[in-house]
Amino acid sequence: MEPSQYYMGIAIAVRERANCLGRKVGAVMVKENRIISTGYNGTPEGTDNCIQGGCVRCSKRATYSASVGYDVCICVHAEQNALITAARFGNAVQGAEVYSTLRPCFDCTKAALQAKVRGIYYLHPWEYPLEELQEQYEILHRKFPGGVNKVDMVDPQADWANPPSGPGGRLEIRALPEQIENWKKAAKASGLTPEAWIASVADPAADRLLKD
Repeated sequence: MEPSQYYMGIAIAVRERANCLGRKVGAVMVKENRIISTGYNGTPEGTDNCIQGGCVRCSKRATYSASVGYDVCICVHAEQNALITAARFGNAVQGAEVYSTLRPCFDCTKAALQAKVRGIYYLHPWEYPLEELQEQYEILHRKFPGGVNKVDMVDPQADWANPPSGPGGRLEIRALPEQIENWKKAAKASGLTPEAWIASVADPAADRLLKD
């Protein structure tokens, strides 16, 4: 197994902690062949999670299109969480590499560059919907000394981590068994069926819960 696949496998495991209603992302920071920090996407510590309706952008999927509205999203991205956690516990990140299950967005890219991260390794692609801004995005990624590199490996939970938009722009939500159980408990407390509860916190148009 290549080192990049080994670290990405750990990022995939970290990702299972994510509970965002959109994409689920895990990230690992590596320096001198040692993991110094991990992170997954979710709301700030002490706030309601996405599955509890904590983030307006994530809960109003019909209002905010994909890759738009990050400035009003309260979720902390996986790469940001990894950087913040490293700083919180006093681990220097200059010269480190980030392994993320999703190619970092604009904000995570800027943060990594400012932190002097050496390179990025990602599993799934991410693109900005506007062509002129995608070009700017690629320019930023060329600034990493170690480059931005795609890791080729199988992702057993790819569909769950990257939920597609269904017919008419509806979000089709996929979940792991333990998350389904958490949703059922929250739905029971609310007096709604699991499907109705998911629709109420995710998006009025999200009327189906897909189970693997």
